[in-house]
Amino acid sequence: MATYLEKEKKEAIFKQYAGSEKNTGSTTGQIAYATYRINSLAEHLQKNHKDHSCRRSLLRLVGRRRQMLNYLYRKDINKYRELTKELKIRT
Repeated sequence: MATYLEKEKKEAIFKQYAGSEKNTGSTTGQIAYATYRINSLAEHLQKNHKDHSCRRSLLRLVGRRRQMLNYLYRKDINKYRELTKELKIRT
């Protein structure tokens, strides 16, 4: 399975996207963190295509990120557009 993130990397992601490394409840921070995890799991699955538990984890994480993106779209469409452009989620 893919390796877990170091504490410093997780704090850096939340500091960049949520404003503070302690603000882990921020929607934008959670989306950025989920995107980073999705990318690492996808890379892992390219090497280990028979890892079905990892595949299931990836699909659950993609669904959770989709829900958070829908929430952000409803609440603040400008922030949604900025975040998706910055994280390269949408084209």
